[in-house]
Amino acid sequence: MRLILMRHGETTWNAQSRLQGQDNSDLSERGIEQARRFSAFVRALKPARVVSSDLGRTRQTAELIGHGDCPSDARLREWDMGSWTGRTKPDLIAADAELYHAWRAGAYTPEGSEPWAVFRDRVAGGLRHWLAAGSGDLLAVVHGGVIRAALDAFLQMPPARVIPVTPGTGTILSFTPGVWETAQLEGYNIGAVVPDLSVAD
Repeated sequence: MRLILMRHGETTWNAQSRLQGQDNSDLSERGIEQARRFSAFVRALKPARVVSSDLGRTRQTAELIGHGDCPSDARLREWDMGSWTGRTKPDLIAADAELYHAWRAGAYTPEGSEPWAVFRDRVAGGLRHWLAAGSGDLLAVVHGGVIRAALDAFLQMPPARVIPVTPGTGTILSFTPGVWETAQLEGYNIGAVVPDLSVAD
């Protein structure tokens, strides 16, 4: 069974390199186009089921790929970034690059933020629920942090080893049906876009 994790299209905050966390902004024009392009991959992959985070940018993306009526799950929300919500990646790096990279690696928790392990376990629990809830491949429209959390939970691949997830791309994990603890990686940053290594998380 495949789990297809799609990151939502670029938002206006993504375009400003601004960390969103559980705050929200609408898709940019580029993000709308990214989502529309990814719909061809969705048709080719033919997932049996679709679920999304309950945040607006993932719901907007799900609508654009033809699955606006799919259920949503708050466990698939982005990492709560606490006091760093709304701050820009360049400003955080300029203020303390070492601290920013420690956060990106899951080793630093900004004030009011979820610790990495709590976030990872929340995401893994939500995804395992949906994997076990039916048969056939599952598409989850989610966030960059959620995809990194899934890679850590299911592949033991910590966030320090993962390049940024480009908006409007897919990551595919393959599971043995009924075995939801571990997976194999089939693809990462798949889509009709060039991977963007400088994108804000």
